[in-house]
Amino acid sequence: MKARLEVAHLLDANWLQVERSPHINKWQLRTLSAVKRCRTASMGSHVDGCTNCGHVRISYNSCRNRHCPKCQGAEREKWIRAREAELLPVPYFHVVFTLPDTLNQLCMHQPRVMYNLLFDSVWATVNSFGHDTKWLGAQTGMISILHTWGQTMTLHPHLHCIVPGGGLTKQHRWKTAKSDGKYLFNVKAMAKAFRGKFIAGLKKQLPGHVSPAFINSLYKHCWVVYAKKPFDSPHTVIEYLGRYTHKIAISNHRLQKHENGQVHFSYKDYKQGSITKTMQLPDMEFIRRFSLHILPKGFVRIRHFGILSSSSKQGCAQKIKAQLPAIKTPAYIKTKAKPEPYNPKQCPCCKKDTMNELLSFYNRPPPWYWQQMAKDLLANIA
Repeated sequence: MKARLEVAHLLDANWLQVERSPHINKWQLRTLSAVKRCRTASMGSHVDGCTNCGHVRISYNSCRNRHCPKCQGAEREKWIRAREAELLPVPYFHVVFTLPDTLNQLCMHQPRVMYNLLFDSVWATVNSFGHDTKWLGAQTGMISILHTWGQTMTLHPHLHCIVPGGGLTKQHRWKTAKSDGKYLFNVKAMAKAFRGKFIAGLKKQLPGHVSPAFINSLYKHCWVVYAKKPFDSPHTVIEYLGRYTHKIAISNHRLQKHENGQVHFSYKDYKQGSITKTMQLPDMEFIRRFSLHILPKGFVRIRHFGILSSSSKQGCAQKIKAQLPAIKTPAYIKTKAKPEPYNPKQCPCCKKDTMNELLSFYNRPPPWYWQQMAKDLLANIA
């Protein structure tokens, strides 16, 4: 169901101020422009016609930007379907690594360095615990997804990691982790190791931005590493990952109303039992917070490591599956109806795969022009 209020509407209403804002850089402005114009005439359009029944469909083009609230649903479904074939018949754990808010200023001004360092430090931590015979003594893997926001769109960088409950030894044998069933490794020990590795990388990569006093303040705080119980089955991993892979700072459906230059949106207060509350922000503050989560150009926010990396997962998966029983699909997943992928070739009228693109526009022709041109083309085809 289409949302009544969209981020694009707020951008359109405040665009002159957005262009002049000192808090928004050129790359963020370019991204916001794409979000504002998504599925409008300014983005261009295309006309499809059915060669069987003559039905004409006019569609505005999507921006396909990864920060756009309207363009992530289809991409998420494609990603999920691609990952289903890579499932291993092993338990999986969900681990979250969070940066303290004292690093927020650096994340705002040096996002590429800070977020790359976050990925590197987290994998170095998980990998070292995996190779430690006290915990596992084998090569493990990880799928990690960067999120930079909290429920109120403030800056809150953290990494969601899906880690298999074991790894491959040097003899290529699968070894299950020595966990108690609740978490993979000791979270307090991982938090200390993560803090040490991140601060060491910070001093090396941004020496001019960190003072000894600032480094000492980072060591005084306990860094947060959170671990959830393993999933019921490997199949639920994919469903769970789908919630995180293509999320953005806020969805259109969380926007409630816009009046008197104020945006009202819903959020969950996790400090009070995840109850839903409403927050009110001025338009430009809302847009500023949304812009905080636009990642640097070309930055990869979903990464695979170890036995789950793109270069290793195929060979490792074959070795693991050869040693372990095949995955048993739970009954509730077998009976669960999967949404049919959208077929642009199918005519909504006669249901045949006879829709073909007739026209494509990159400007703003009037609707009557689309209709007449499409009818003329279909008449010629017939």
